[in-house]
Amino acid sequence: MEKVIELIQTRKFNDLKEYLQKVNSADLPSLFEELDDEKKLIVYRLLSKEKAAEAFAEFDPDVQEKLINAFSDKELKNVMNELFMDDTVDLIEEMPSNVVKRILKNIKSEDRKIINELLNYPEDSAGSIMTTEFIDLKENMTVEQALEKIKRIGLEKETIYNCYVLNLHRKIRGIIDLKSLVIAEKDTIIKDIMETNVMTVTTLEDQEVVAKMFDKYNFLALPVVDTEKRLVGIITIDDALDVLQDEVAEDFEKMAAITPSEDSYFKTSVFTHAKNRIVWLLVLMLSAIVTGSIITEYETAFATVPLLVAFIPMIMGTTGNCGSQTSTLIIRGMSNDEIKLKDYFRAVWKEFRVAILVALMLGIANGIRIVVQYQDMELALVVGLSLVGTVTLAKFLGCTLPMLAKKLNIDPALMATPVITTISDMCSVLIFFKIATMIMGLDVNM
Repeated sequence: MEKVIELIQTRKFNDLKEYLQKVNSADLPSLFEELDDEKKLIVYRLLSKEKAAEAFAEFDPDVQEKLINAFSDKELKNVMNELFMDDTVDLIEEMPSNVVKRILKNIKSEDRKIINELLNYPEDSAGSIMTTEFIDLKENMTVEQALEKIKRIGLEKETIYNCYVLNLHRKIRGIIDLKSLVIAEKDTIIKDIMETNVMTVTTLEDQEVVAKMFDKYNFLALPVVDTEKRLVGIITIDDALDVLQDEVAEDFEKMAAITPSEDSYFKTSVFTHAKNRIVWLLVLMLSAIVTGSIITEYETAFATVPLLVAFIPMIMGTTGNCGSQTSTLIIRGMSNDEIKLKDYFRAVWKEFRVAILVALMLGIANGIRIVVQYQDMELALVVGLSLVGTVTLAKFLGCTLPMLAKKLNIDPALMATPVITTISDMCSVLIFFKIATMIMGLDVNM
């Protein structure tokens, strides 16, 4: 940043242009965030055509809008010509209507038709994140002919590493990677060396499912077909990673009982932040009233053994933490397809055994502390048994609720820490006082 500003202020633009060539395109968006509007335009105009297009696709929408408003029609047309189709669609979806009109005016008519088709796919579908720019070959081509075609049109395509072999009806006959083409003899027929076992997805497939396929099969690109099995586009690894990143961010927000927001933290207004959080906070707060009611019903027990009150925070906190640990592991396992609904009883049995071991260790540790501090074996027994019961219940809830949500087609992330903790609090207090009244023989006015 200091180097760039220094070169701008001293008007050493040739040196700046040379310096920018050494900067990785992925680092340019963070650089532009720190520059004022005038310097943004100066720096952008000094970038090479290829680097400018790569960086522009990754800029924050606010930066993109400011640059577009500062561009002449010729500059805007050059930018649009360099952008890949999926990046152009993403740009149009982010921009206000007046900017979109100007963008479309500077795009070729044939490209506008493709863009309209891509925009019509449902949000979060494979069709909404695919690009139509890919290399297609014919079965009867030779390797030499295929390489010539790649050289001729490769720069205009999203990727050249995977090439798709199509018939006259644009149905996939096979796939061949660039490595196979490079090492094959020039007169080899494509049909003889292509891979015929091709995995595809449909345009309406959920984008999260598609992104997980990249993770599972280590794809660089994945072909997308329509209802008639014709190839209409491909999804590349960079788009799949964006989807995974967005899904992880959304799950984290849901697990914290926050309504997901599409904007970044600083670009979301204070009012929107409050609105996204208040609903769940109200629900969880009102549900805590039940816990308070349970405690109120055991006032007589408090009066008889006041020391019981001192253990409520520990019992509730331990129970909530145990439930959160289990729910986090179960949700992560389901998101990675490691844990499926059919594994419910297997998961419950595993968590039950974990709960017994954890509860016994916690109970023994607390029992020793209570005996040493209060010389009260009866109280130590109450706390120990309460921990066994509450921890086991919390592990069961942490395992069951996310899987139940999945069964009901609800996002399992909703059944995370806040919900588990609230339910566990109610149950743990009830178990604690039930055990205390039975073992200590306390009278309770119910």
